[in-house]
Amino acid sequence: MASSGGSGGSLAGQTITVYSGQHEQTMGKLVQDFTARTGVKVQLRSGDEAELANQLLVEGSASPADVYVAENPPALTTLENKGLLAKVTASTLAAVPAGDSSAQGDWVGLSAREAAFVYNTGKVTAAQAPTAIKDLASAAWKGRLGIAPSETDFSPVVSLMIKQQGVAATKTWLQALKDNAKVYGSNEDLVAAVNRGDVAGGVIDHYYWYRLRDEQGASGVHSTMSYFAKGDPGALVDVSGAGVLASSKHQAAAQAFLAYLVSKPAQQIIATSESYEYPLLAGVTDTRLSRPLDQSGPIASPAELGDGKQALQLMQSVGLLS
Repeated sequence: MASSGGSGGSLAGQTITVYSGQHEQTMGKLVQDFTARTGVKVQLRSGDEAELANQLLVEGSASPADVYVAENPPALTTLENKGLLAKVTASTLAAVPAGDSSAQGDWVGLSAREAAFVYNTGKVTAAQAPTAIKDLASAAWKGRLGIAPSETDFSPVVSLMIKQQGVAATKTWLQALKDNAKVYGSNEDLVAAVNRGDVAGGVIDHYYWYRLRDEQGASGVHSTMSYFAKGDPGALVDVSGAGVLASSKHQAAAQAFLAYLVSKPAQQIIATSESYEYPLLAGVTDTRLSRPLDQSGPIASPAELGDGKQALQLMQSVGLLS
C-alpha cells in the first residue's frame, strides 16, 4: 500500500497547486489532512473538470498547477494524450486495482461512482423501472423523463452507448431522449425534480440521491434508485482520478499528494464523506451505500471511455448541448 504522504519532513514548507473537478468539500478535508501529515501546503482550485482541463490545455507547460483531479477518465485521457501528465510513482499505482488507473501509468484512480435511475415512488413502481437505458427512448417515457446532459457524468454513458451500439443508433437514441425529456442544468436539480414529482424519473450518478436523502430527511424522500442490468451502457461504473502535471516544479510533493490520496487515511475520508463515492483501496468501504461496489457492473476502462469528444459532438448534433 502507498504511504500516507511520502517523505514528510523533507517536503514540509513546500506549496503545491491542485486543480480539482472533484467534490469540493471532500477534497478540502483531504487537503487539510494531507497538510497536517506532511507539512505540504495546498492551494486548491475547485471547478468544473472540463473547464479546468481546458485551462490546463491552454496553459500548457506554463501552468501553475502541480496536480489535476478529475471526476471521470475522459478529462484525464485528454491531458494524457497531449503529453501533459507525468508518470505516477509505481507504489501509488499499486495501491488500487490496475484497471482503475491509466494503462500508461499517467494517472491513478481514487474512487468510483455508478450511474443509476432515480424515480418518484408515487409515479413509478419498481417493476416499471427500466433495466436497459435504451428503453428511455420509448413513448412510455415521453414527458415523464428528466436528464442533465451538460453534466460531465452523462457523456461517459453516451460513450459506452457508442461503443456498444454504434454512432447511428446512439444518435437516434439521443434524439428520442431529447423528445421525451425535460432538460435540467445539473444532477442536483434533476434529482430534486424527481423527488418532487415534476418528472417521473431520470439518470443520475448514485451519490446525488444519497445527498438528497441527507438534505430532505426520511419524511421528505419520495424517490428511490434502481440500476440498469449489468453490461448495459446505463450500468456505467467509472472512476475519479488524479495525475501530476509534467510541468510541475514540485514533482516530489505532487507525487506525495497522489500517494496520500490512495492511502488508507484518505480513502477512509472518502468513505465517510458526503461524496458517497466508492473508495478503491482494498479493505475500505462506505457502509452507508445500499449496493456494494462488487455487486455493480465492471468498472469501465479508460480505453472504453476515450476522451469523450465523440459523445459530446453527438449530443451537440441533436441539440442536447449547445
